[in-house]
Amino acid sequence: MPNLKDLRIRIESVKSTQKITSAMKMVAAAKLRRAQEQAESARPYSDRMDRMMVSLASGIGENLGGPKLLVGNGKSNIHLIVVISSDRGLCGGFNTYIVREVRRQIDLLDESGKKIKILCVGRKARDVLRRSYAAYIIESFEDLGRQHLSYSDASEIANHVLKLFENDEFDICTIVYNRFQSAISQVVTAQQLIPLRGYKNSTEASVEAHNVNGAVHEFEPSEKEILSDLLPRNIAVQIFRALLESAASEHGARMTAMDNATRNAGEMIDDLTLTYNRTRQAVITSELIEIISGAEAL
Repeated sequence: MPNLKDLRIRIESVKSTQKITSAMKMVAAAKLRRAQEQAESARPYSDRMDRMMVSLASGIGENLGGPKLLVGNGKSNIHLIVVISSDRGLCGGFNTYIVREVRRQIDLLDESGKKIKILCVGRKARDVLRRSYAAYIIESFEDLGRQHLSYSDASEIANHVLKLFENDEFDICTIVYNRFQSAISQVVTAQQLIPLRGYKNSTEASVEAHNVNGAVHEFEPSEKEILSDLLPRNIAVQIFRALLESAASEHGARMTAMDNATRNAGEMIDDLTLTYNRTRQAVITSELIEIISGAEAL
């Protein structure tokens, strides 16, 4: 039979945990609203920026003299995967889904005989990936946007990626992050950053860019010169969007996880309270039987 004192201690412990999870849920909900607004505000700009890059690139066509960020360096042997996760836990499967997608990509690239490099943004994915792929991790960023996520955080990562590309340390770069859909749903997204995604299939974009409502567009300076300036900015913009989406997804996942934990704690308290009352009743009944038996013996 469980000890009444142990049951009381257990109930108080679970109640304390419930208060913590409830407070964390409210904090995450407050942060989620702000992060969701930022992520949704960044989407139109980043989407339009991406389409504009493809439209401008279509004017160059298959010209091998285009910027390297657009056409690549002619190789696809070394792949850089930029992994965006969280620095803190207690957010359900948020980091697990990211790691699962990265592992899948690594397996596919390994089967193709490609060399892999990993750049981690966030502590959690780095700690998990380090167990099996420590040799692949070349750099990690932690505590970005701890107080407030800004464009300078994305620029720091983008500049590092561009420096690696200029030094021919990778051929293709892909970013993996959680795209915010709702507080209870995040979509793991893998987006190719270098070379420009959709460049080689941009015939329709070319028509749209150069002939809108019957108007023919001419560029001054040329598409190539504009792209040389905008492509590095586009890398930073897309990384910033991924950071915002990931932040909103993290707060949503944490709010949902803490809500579930709070409800589970409530159910556990009810079960423990029921067990405590039954045990106390059994103890009282046992004591009464002993008293009655002693009285009858006299």
